[in-house]
Amino acid sequence: MHLDDLRQRLRDHGARACHERLILRAWMHAQPLDSGPRRAADFLPRRVRDALATLTETFASIARVRSRHATRDDVVRLVVALADGQAVETVLLPRAGVCVSTQVGCAVGCLFCMTGRSGLQRHLGSAEIVAQVALARTLRRVGKVVFMGMGEPAHNMDAVLDAIDLLGREGGFAHKHLVFSTVGDRRVFERLPRERVKPALALSLHSTRHETRRRLLPRAPSMPPEELVEAAERYARATHYPIQYQWTLLRGVNDGPDEVDGIVRLLTGKYAVMNLIAFNAVPGTPFVRVADPHATALAAELNRRGILTKLRHSAGQEIEAGCGQLRARTLAVPQGVP
Repeated sequence: MHLDDLRQRLRDHGARACHERLILRAWMHAQPLDSGPRRAADFLPRRVRDALATLTETFASIARVRSRHATRDDVVRLVVALADGQAVETVLLPRAGVCVSTQVGCAVGCLFCMTGRSGLQRHLGSAEIVAQVALARTLRRVGKVVFMGMGEPAHNMDAVLDAIDLLGREGGFAHKHLVFSTVGDRRVFERLPRERVKPALALSLHSTRHETRRRLLPRAPSMPPEELVEAAERYARATHYPIQYQWTLLRGVNDGPDEVDGIVRLLTGKYAVMNLIAFNAVPGTPFVRVADPHATALAAELNRRGILTKLRHSAGQEIEAGCGQLRARTLAVPQGVP
């Protein structure tokens, strides 16, 4: 379902543009329309007021919590059921963040990612993307959205940018707190600078060696790391947001001194933050998590050499909840079976 579908349903009940904005804003902020001292419903046409129960159910049915999995690090991973029976993962992050999915499955097929192993099943509509934010706000405060869950946002560009536009203009989010994550696609660097709401950009790099990166991300666009970084740097300078480079640490693959030298070569002088991410083990893959002391040393070395680097611990380690794993396990259990 797309946002235009919701708008049309509202129009069918007599809503005008100002009423659509009021209702969509209340939905995104998880605020009821028919309660409080100054009820928003009082400002709606009677036909819309009479249909509020039906409309409320329509909004609620777009995305519902199917299962909830809390971790020790203030992260809550949700398996979210969509109206057609499909499911995606949405993650409540520390410091008021939420990570949303943009597709059911993913076509990129990153070798270290569970989501990519199932392939792409379908794109999410823009309303399904926004619904994950609305759902998260029923559970806790949300001030940042990262489009970094299941799927490659660049493959569902129109729906993702439609969702970002609404969230940035009506959802109460600073534009820099809407983070578009991608493996790198020329269309990203063409489209994002032209948008009214220009999100921050996170770029999955994972290696500075072109052939290694192509092996790890087999169906990503074949852009050499140097070209990716240059394109990303132009966007960073235009928006004044640093690029967040993502680097999943894989023992013996991309954790050596040659990669450290490559990162320094590519990112020195760039408006960038390097996020080193601990690998969340995926059954059936040959990759091994880098030991914590070595990961800490890598981050320290990069910072010493002038590259702003943060070491991120992948959430959900103790419950084997890397992206795609919970969904795969949940869907393997028949509904009604705990």
